[in-house]
Amino acid sequence: MRTVRDEAGERYLLVKRSSESSLVRDPDTGTERYLPNADLTVDDEAAALETSASAVPASVRRVLTATPNDRALGLLVELVDRGPLAVRTLLDAYDLCESDLHGLLAEFRAAGLIDEARVAGERGYEATATTRDAVSHLRAAD
Repeated sequence: MRTVRDEAGERYLLVKRSSESSLVRDPDTGTERYLPNADLTVDDEAAALETSASAVPASVRRVLTATPNDRALGLLVELVDRGPLAVRTLLDAYDLCESDLHGLLAEFRAAGLIDEARVAGERGYEATATTRDAVSHLRAAD
């Protein structure tokens, strides 16, 4: 499968090509339709799987790549719902050892999902706008 663009610059996934037209899929909607080959150009800069992934909001893709399991995702959701939270509170409230907690927090900071914050004079963390947006999208999917 390849990525193609029409004359207006819209990206599609090339499903099937015939002599005069091609069956293409809109990555945002999944809708398939035929377009004339003369109106399509191959987009060598965008891989087909990246084009497919573009249907998912960027904030959600970032959370998905940074959360290796449900516990990690749950920690982000808690920071959205309850944050900002002090590190001491995070250690007391959840079943994560200090090493695991700090490992996750470092990953989240590197991904731009949390920011350091002061909570009652202690070091803590809060969810970024990207994380709040992603959690909102994920909840809306239910």
